Amino acid sequence: MPDAVVTGLGVVSAIGQGKQAFAQALLDGRSAFGVLRRPGRQLPAAQPVHVNGHGNGVPDDATTGDASMAFLGAEIADLHLPESLPRKSLRNVSLSARAALAALHEAWHEARLDDVRPERIGLIVGGSNFQQRELLCAQAEHTGRPWYITPGYGHAFLDSDLCGLCTELFNIRGFAYTLGAASASGQVAILQAVEAVRSEQADVCIAIGALTDLSYWELQALTSMGAMGSARFAQAPGAACRPFDAERDGFVYGEACGAVVIERADRIQRTGVERYARCLGGAMVMDGNRHPNPSLIGECSAISHALRRAGLLPQQIDYVNPHGSGSRIGDETELKALRTCDLQHAWINTTKSITGHGLAAAGAVEVVATLLQMRAGRLHPSRNLERPMEPCWCFVRDTAQSCDMRNALTISIGFGGVNSALCWQRL
Repeated sequence: MPDAVVTGLGVVSAIGQGKQAFAQALLDGRSAFGVLRRPGRQLPAAQPVHVNGHGNGVPDDATTGDASMAFLGAEIADLHLPESLPRKSLRNVSLSARAALAALHEAWHEARLDDVRPERIGLIVGGSNFQQRELLCAQAEHTGRPWYITPGYGHAFLDSDLCGLCTELFNIRGFAYTLGAASASGQVAILQAVEAVRSEQADVCIAIGALTDLSYWELQALTSMGAMGSARFAQAPGAACRPFDAERDGFVYGEACGAVVIERADRIQRTGVERYARCLGGAMVMDGNRHPNPSLIGECSAISHALRRAGLLPQQIDYVNPHGSGSRIGDETELKALRTCDLQHAWINTTKSITGHGLAAAGAVEVVATLLQMRAGRLHPSRNLERPMEPCWCFVRDTAQSCDMRNALTISIGFGGVNSALCWQRL
């Protein structure tokens, strides 16, 4: 099949906006965890919902009450949008939309997509229901007087509005759609982008892992089900996110968005375009389960299918970027899957221990992290990995280290039985 290669990356996260800042923070092991402060992120008893425009900023007067009752996570302090984007079009856009535009702009210009025919460019946005806090704030602002809701709400509440905004501002005239696969959405969007360029649906396809903007409703439900971490680290938020550590007790939320440009290698005719890596193969496998619990069989199936399609043996994988959320049962199941697939020899680190869990964005952001590490020849440290569940495995611990990566595997898992894996090869 034709080679599918990555020619552009864009990223927005709490640890830095843009590839350079993001990569440096990763290698330094710098996180940005704290008490969540955006309007609509804390239970009303801990923090009333403050409405500040459309809730895109962190209000100076936000209060959190008792920290032991507050939700923890990592929020973007200051999201910058390029001056080249028309200000008129940016009025009343959501936080998720602003993050997508920033990441897309970076990836677009790195890949020099202005020189590609617009009708040969496709867009896949990974994520669904990713503007929940934004909707909560809009509804709270008009409680008791719904007839004053802005007419734009009639289309802005739809996930597809993000496709419309991106295609309008970047003149994308090929296909565009959103794709929901829970926390695997970003990676599955990349997998679909690879398939789209290989099957000639487009010469270029951009995959975006959308920023999942949670409200206190989702945060409370995820905490109640035991997926999100407890308040035991409320006084030390930086210690809360600890994938594959014996003291883990759930994931910690982190705002993020990633964009990846995929194109056919034999169609690239633009000068100055650099290629990060080729996607050798990937797989998405369902395990026939509506619920959030992971499946060893499903994860092993996704990994083995991806390796087979890539034409790689397990021993040829140098590095694994795992899902590694910090979930008690999730981390245990993932390590069993890696052992079953004979991958315990590969280097492993935990991107979420630094960025937090971006949910729909996570898979795309972690592909960005993987390819940046591959290019740098260095692996970022894993925060809070004090008592690894597998002490003899090749975990990168508290400092970055050199690694000559030829082949890498990325894994992304989602609620509802979604399992995905992608194999990457350095160019």
